[in-house]
Amino acid sequence: MPGFGDLLVCGISTQLRQQVADFDEIIEPTDADFKTSGLKAASLIRLGFLAVLPASNFLGTIGSISGQRHRLW
Repeated sequence: MPGFGDLLVCGISTQLRQQVADFDEIIEPTDADFKTSGLKAASLIRLGFLAVLPASNFLGTIGSISGQRHRLW
């Protein structure tokens, strides 16, 4: 979290059937930010699966989603 050197991360799953309606976010190959996400298949951004982890646990980034998608939630 800001000021503490931690990151808020969420789970990602390709098991689209597990979607919690109006809560999990689906990202599909047809979405504008799919290519930059680093994902290989349509996936769920699991907003119910969150963790706060120290930034020192990460070596870098794999991908990113659009700022617009961030603002949806």
